[in-house]
Amino acid sequence: MKWCSMKRGFVFCIFSGLLLCLHKGWREVDNYNYWKNTANVTIMLWKWPFGRTHSLKGNVCWDLYKIPNCTLVDQSSYFPSAHIVVFHNRELIQGSQQLPTELPRPQGQRWAWMSLESPAHNGNLKKFANIFNMTISYRRDADVTIPFGEMLPLETENNLVEDSHINKTSLVCWVVSNYRTHHRRTQVYKELNATVPVKVYGRWNKMPLSSEDLLPTISRCYFYLAFENTLAKDYVTEKLWHNAYKGGAVPVVLGPPIGDYKAVAPEHSFIHVDEFSSVQELGKYLQRLAEDRKRYEEYFNWRKHWKVKVYTDWRERLCKICLQYDILPQHKVYSDLEGWDKARNT
Repeated sequence: MKWCSMKRGFVFCIFSGLLLCLHKGWREVDNYNYWKNTANVTIMLWKWPFGRTHSLKGNVCWDLYKIPNCTLVDQSSYFPSAHIVVFHNRELIQGSQQLPTELPRPQGQRWAWMSLESPAHNGNLKKFANIFNMTISYRRDADVTIPFGEMLPLETENNLVEDSHINKTSLVCWVVSNYRTHHRRTQVYKELNATVPVKVYGRWNKMPLSSEDLLPTISRCYFYLAFENTLAKDYVTEKLWHNAYKGGAVPVVLGPPIGDYKAVAPEHSFIHVDEFSSVQELGKYLQRLAEDRKRYEEYFNWRKHWKVKVYTDWRERLCKICLQYDILPQHKVYSDLEGWDKARNT
């Protein structure tokens, strides 16, 4: 009996020890997964776009945008520890910044090419073959998409939308500074102005608008010409998001195909030039629509469900990288960045 009792005690000790070891192992695994899932990501910006620096004091991504576990830096001393190094294309093309190819590149570090320019203004990218692991662009198929603006759902549905007919004094208006005769938007404007009156503001017309006057001026127009200076895939700029939507005018858009607009903007919130067989037909449609209060107001029904978010701060765009870090491909390399940039809609 005594021997059996000792035997049972011995087995119990061994079994207890095994349970303790397993528990300790599980706890270590849990701790590992916890720290793995909450690990901090360091995003390094090699040079600020256009030389306009911003403060990175404190925990910028969390303090300003509530994006956790994300450190944004712009000092070269962080290069060895940065998970992602971001290079803005304009400075690379102009030669005001150089790729640090002479530095030993840490294993696993990814280099990101960033541009909000259309392909026509990105320059020759052939020399960047097999260098970059990521693209950061307004394009929806970029590794990290940083649009000029987007629609965000309202937390509570808004059934009261203000009358959009109030204080309208002009049928169509356009704000333009970069006026070029070869642009398609210039030809469309000329044809439209021959059909209906178009009020033009901007440096080209020697009627510049201050940032304070821009939206109040547009708000007095039934329609705003959100015409892009380049027709490129997904290239939908602040002309739609800020000028038209924020200004309270129905946007008449000219840019990428209508499908690109439908992918990012609410249905029946804009009018695409390509929907009409001629610019003259477009002009007549705008005239009739402005006279039909009910049909015109339908173009603002989106305000019941959506609000406009406009992106202007490069820090917010860069912090957004951390939100997608875990799903970014680890071993991707752009062997033909030029070909990707110049890709057209399919």
